[in-house]
Amino acid sequence: MDKTFKYSRLSKDDAALLMVDHQAGLISLVQDFPPNEFKNNVLALADCGKYFKLPTILTTSFEDGPNGPLVPELKETFPDAPYIARPGNINAWDNEDFVNAVKKTGRKQLIIAGVVTEVCVLFPALSAIEAGFEVFAVADASGTFNEVTRHAAWFRMQAAGVQMINWFGVACELHRDWRNDVEGLGALFSNHIPNYRNLMTSYFARTK
Repeated sequence: MDKTFKYSRLSKDDAALLMVDHQAGLISLVQDFPPNEFKNNVLALADCGKYFKLPTILTTSFEDGPNGPLVPELKETFPDAPYIARPGNINAWDNEDFVNAVKKTGRKQLIIAGVVTEVCVLFPALSAIEAGFEVFAVADASGTFNEVTRHAAWFRMQAAGVQMINWFGVACELHRDWRNDVEGLGALFSNHIPNYRNLMTSYFARTK
């Protein structure tokens, strides 16, 4: 057992959310999740960012080309967030405006998701690790061609120190304690996990 391990928890006071290249064209490449499930995961992560008031950065790559525009729901969720339309940089971290926006948040924990996993997530995640940030890659809000490419990206990120997590884990680790807000977090979960409504229905039946 490694005695040097330290559990570094996500903190709503030190985390920023990076939504990278969730673009209409690129999303059509995602085959490792069913389309509706993937979109739900992406929007669930976005709702986590909004609920916990995380500084959020939106970025796209070559949106005038085949990659297409940012999915409109993200812009609607974060109308005032920095929006970095990269003219051609494949790695978002190669774009000065993007890096400056990240640094401007003052946060050291970066929650990142994007399309496709082995490029749009992996490249900036590794670059951010190199720059001294703590990076959490959201596995189910990032998509790619198939499970082979997905796992290759996951393994490469893990080897570099990126922590893998899903959107539900992000929410729970940021929230820490149900007593902070039962109904608010319960509503977020119910909006994205249909069966979770049963839990909240049971809860309300006992508390009203």
